[in-house]
Amino acid sequence: MIKADLLMAGVGGQGVILASDALAEIAVKAGYDVKKSDSLGMSQRGGSVVSHLRMGEQVFSPMIKRGDADFLLGFERLEGARWAAYLRRDGVAIVNNLAIPPLSVVGGASKYPSVGEVEETLRRRTNQIYFVPGTEIAAELGNPQVLNVLLIGFLSVFLEIDEGSYVDDLSQRVPQKFLQVNLKAFARGREEALHRKETRHD
Repeated sequence: MIKADLLMAGVGGQGVILASDALAEIAVKAGYDVKKSDSLGMSQRGGSVVSHLRMGEQVFSPMIKRGDADFLLGFERLEGARWAAYLRRDGVAIVNNLAIPPLSVVGGASKYPSVGEVEETLRRRTNQIYFVPGTEIAAELGNPQVLNVLLIGFLSVFLEIDEGSYVDDLSQRVPQKFLQVNLKAFARGREEALHRKETRHD
C-alpha cells in the first residue's frame, strides 16, 4: 500500500465532489485510511470547487500542504493552473482541456490563459502533465455529465487500486439506466491514460 495525496479542482456543476466522494469510498473499501476536505466557492454552480483527498496506511489530516500533492486532477484548465503550487515536484497533473472563463474574464477585467500558459505553470512543478479532452469524449458518449467518471478512469491507471473496485462502486452507486454510459466513460478514461503513458516522450 502506498500513500496518495490527491487534489481535485474544478467549477460548480462538474461533479468534483461526487468524484471525490466516490474515490474516497473506493479507497476505504480497498483498505486505505482516508481523509478528505471539500471547499466550494461563492456560487453553487460556476464557482471554484476544490477537494483534498488523502489515502494511505494511516492518515491524520485531511488537508494537503502546498507542494505535497502526488496528483492534481483539474476538471478545468484555469483551475488546474491555480492549484499547481500544491503539486509535489514530479507529481502527476491531469487536466481536462476545457475553458470555463470566470466572471472576471467575461467582464474583461482579466485574460483567460492559453493552453501553453497553463502548461508553462504546471511545468514549474512537473513534466508529468496530461491534458485530456474529457468534455469532448463525454459528449461523444452521449452524456456530458460522465466527465467526472471519465477523469477518475484516467486517474485510476496511476493508483494502486484494482480496476474491479471502481466498476463495483459504479454498479452500486449509479442508477441502472445510466450505468452503461458511466462504465463506458470509466473505460475510455483508462484507455486514454494507458495510451498516453505508452507514448510519453519527456
